[in-house]
Amino acid sequence: MNESKSIIPEEIRLRKGARTAKELTPEVLDYLNSGAIESVNLTEWLAVDHIRLLEQVASELTLHEQGARMLLALEATQGQSTMKVIAAIAEQWLIVIGAMQQADGERLLARLVAHPSDSVRCWATFATALSHETLEDKLSHSRPYAADRHFGVREIAWMAVRDAVAADAQAAITLLTPWVADADANIRRFAVEATRPRGVWARHIAELKTYPEWALPLLEPLKADPSKYVQDSVANWLNDASKTRPEWVVDVCQGWLRDSDHPATKRMASRAQRSLPKG
Repeated sequence: MNESKSIIPEEIRLRKGARTAKELTPEVLDYLNSGAIESVNLTEWLAVDHIRLLEQVASELTLHEQGARMLLALEATQGQSTMKVIAAIAEQWLIVIGAMQQADGERLLARLVAHPSDSVRCWATFATALSHETLEDKLSHSRPYAADRHFGVREIAWMAVRDAVAADAQAAITLLTPWVADADANIRRFAVEATRPRGVWARHIAELKTYPEWALPLLEPLKADPSKYVQDSVANWLNDASKTRPEWVVDVCQGWLRDSDHPATKRMASRAQRSLPKG
């Protein structure tokens, strides 16, 4: 990291974040693209120039030759979505790590995992998922990222395993069911978000659009969850399912409301049915 960036001004550290890309100041963008700070909202997260950031991080890690090769390989990503760029950068880091001795590669990945930039940790998140073959390994190694302090890393954590989850939804549900009993709301939410039938910026899971009842072992234990973060995820899961199985969603919500008068249950049931015809 540049020495000039090592001391972050208070007005940068305590900023609320711009509402639109036009409101982002050059100073904040410079800090984001140097890897000195985390983004504080989606506007900032989407504004990060990952290629500039990669150039900075490669220099910071004294990987000049490797950085040059990565940047050359990534020229084809110009104009692509943030998600595709993150995945492409993760693949390049895996190439670099794969060319190293195992201990050196592990140390490099650990540096990325612990980086102050959430965008760099997003690369590490995706690289970790790509580096494992089985669904079980992908999920278990994604767990630390699912609990990351930053919303962006947590989103990438489930997106990075989404294709593997979609390829074997029933196995994923079995593996993730213990996660919904975790004390960490971020872990509980991951289990739900990773299996949403439709999801956001992610591949749909056709089987769960047809058979949403498969996911009841994940959803039922959360019907009175105290975390709004989890409540929103459960409600969105059911709302996804209402597009193809509206009667099933109504039945589930009615059953939950009979069993529980908790405010969280009422909130989830209402949000879950928001796309259904009124009256």
